[in-house]
Amino acid sequence: MIVEMRVYYCEPTRLPALLDRFRNITLGFFDHYGIEQIGFWTTLVGADNHSLTYLLKWDSMAQREQVWNAFQADEDWIRRRGETEAERPIVTRVENSFLAPTDFSALR
Repeated sequence: MIVEMRVYYCEPTRLPALLDRFRNITLGFFDHYGIEQIGFWTTLVGADNHSLTYLLKWDSMAQREQVWNAFQADEDWIRRRGETEAERPIVTRVENSFLAPTDFSALR
């Protein structure tokens, strides 16, 4: 198992738009492509409170590449994402890391 941690940094005041997009659009595409989420978090205290952090669970890097690339190339996803940013951009930058659990991790 591999866990992908993704952090989306939003333009000021645009976090609600990102949360709405995930809630009403993105998660439907995740379900369609079999993308398994572990959870989503907003930052209460930290360096940037305009961010969304989430974790995805993958069987392997090969599975991740195949599924993520198909999702990113989906014409309906591209169109719907663009509609949510028609007024102005939402995300300024994305960071992602791939994590492997230790042998003593509760999640393996």
